[in-house]
Amino acid sequence: MSTPSDTMMAVLERLAREDAGLGDPTLMPPQHARALAELTNTRWNAELPEMAETRTMIHAGMPARWVVPKNDKGTEAILHVHGGGWALCSVSTHEGAARRIAEACACPVLTFDYRLAPENPYPSGLADVLSAWRALDTGRRWSIGGDSAGANLSLAAMLALHDEGAPLPATALLFYGVYGADFDSPSYIRNAEGPGLTRAKMMRYWDWYAPETKRGTPTVAPLAASDAQLAAMPPLYLNAAELDPLLSDTEALVARLRALGRDDDYDLIPGVVHGFMQMGLALPEAADAFRRAGEVFQRITA
Repeated sequence: MSTPSDTMMAVLERLAREDAGLGDPTLMPPQHARALAELTNTRWNAELPEMAETRTMIHAGMPARWVVPKNDKGTEAILHVHGGGWALCSVSTHEGAARRIAEACACPVLTFDYRLAPENPYPSGLADVLSAWRALDTGRRWSIGGDSAGANLSLAAMLALHDEGAPLPATALLFYGVYGADFDSPSYIRNAEGPGLTRAKMMRYWDWYAPETKRGTPTVAPLAASDAQLAAMPPLYLNAAELDPLLSDTEALVARLRALGRDDDYDLIPGVVHGFMQMGLALPEAADAFRRAGEVFQRITA
């Protein structure tokens, strides 16, 4: 049985103290869960990397943030899709992630607030991601990426663009994504009770986002994509957390890609839980993961 690393355990102990009694967001009214997510993520947005430019804007009709790192090379940019079970989080909760991605990848990052479930289930969020993609300035070469549900929406958007015959992103950064709804996978069973994300919470997020009748659709659950669809994707970077119910999702996706003869970069981060990259400077593994994603991104886009 795998256990948290020493640094991950220290963060988990801190969270147990700070969040005692807060409850399970998936058992709350969505508006309360979102408010809680905003508050609890505030702690990770301290000591952020200083940017050359930060701007709040409206993009494709949605509130958005544009962050430009001091090391911007002037050619690339990334559309970042935040995670949160398709139901929680925002531009604000992922400010730290956006800045760290920008600095690691040496290019600007655009984040935006798409519509959230359960009030706006599939395909609302995906439609907003596609609208954001289509409205991008063509002065740079664009990539896409996201964490958890944001990785799901990023890959789903690329599958939709492929089916339309539209141009695809240069690459995609997919962090501990949710790509299927097999709640009996090895990692769902092994990590059913967390720490952090649990099997039961993930099942409720899925119920908020898409009914079972739609979970065989590739733009809902990308593991349902055909070989031809997956083969057509641009170069991908994927990572996964060892102590995550969603680990098997990424392992299954990587196995599909390998079977197609692709060599997309994949890193399994030992001893960490789902969402670890949100934990910023408090967790060395998070800093290492951003750095690694930036190395791969710059190599692919060179």
